[in-house]
Amino acid sequence: MKPSRPLASALLAASALFPAAARAAGPSFRKVVVVMLENTGYDRAAAQPFLSSLASRGALLTDLSAETHPSQPNYVALVAGSTLGVRSDSPVTLDARHLGDLLEAAGKTWRVYAEDYPGNCFLGAQSGLYVRKHVPFLSFRDVQDDSSRCANVTDASSFASDLQGGSLPDFSLFVPNLDDDGHDTGVAVADQWLSSTFGPLLGAPAFSQDTLLIVTFDEGTRSDNRVYTVLYGAGVAPGSTSDAAYSHYSLLRTIEDGLGLGDLGQGDASAAPVSGVWR
Repeated sequence: MKPSRPLASALLAASALFPAAARAAGPSFRKVVVVMLENTGYDRAAAQPFLSSLASRGALLTDLSAETHPSQPNYVALVAGSTLGVRSDSPVTLDARHLGDLLEAAGKTWRVYAEDYPGNCFLGAQSGLYVRKHVPFLSFRDVQDDSSRCANVTDASSFASDLQGGSLPDFSLFVPNLDDDGHDTGVAVADQWLSSTFGPLLGAPAFSQDTLLIVTFDEGTRSDNRVYTVLYGAGVAPGSTSDAAYSHYSLLRTIEDGLGLGDLGQGDASAAPVSGVWR
């Protein structure tokens, strides 16, 4: 489990950079950080102490379902609005539009913070506890073939320095390694990791004032693919709950609408954005 001290130190520095009086009122969120955890049914996730606490401080979506099994198609769905025919965890190369394209077209920035990522546009299936199947942007040809876009995928250690420097992108996907996301260890370990890594940031204006944090899972059980999903940020009504039926496409649509991106014309276009949980 990664220590939280670097992020906590970064938080203090960033707080000094962005005093409360200097922040103008704006939309519900101007930045998004998504954290995807692994392979846990809704009820098991709901029983974890930090995830439960996060829901009480943010908004809980009680009926969000993943699209399919195994993992990789759900990651692709989150950023492309479709599984694009992906049915396995094997590396793929896709010729399709994705969230990164929308962000860049709108003049906005994106980055993936992946634990243990070896860098240099590594396209292998696995390196230690890092796996490519959990980094969907590397499945798209227009990222694979462009070194500047590949550079948006970086080791998670740079999250702390980006936070400290006030340079978090408009959209961030934080990808824990196979231990910290619970894949190889279980949801209790993932909950502890989430607590130590993001817990120090909650309630701190430097992180949460203009940022929407989304914590979700890639897939649930074979019999019930409902996954625990929490939204947190200054624009979210604390302790709110939505029982509406959502999917990863709904999360993508919410991000697109909140950042003014348009849509990809896939499942995101017809998905309902998350509603009823905003201040």
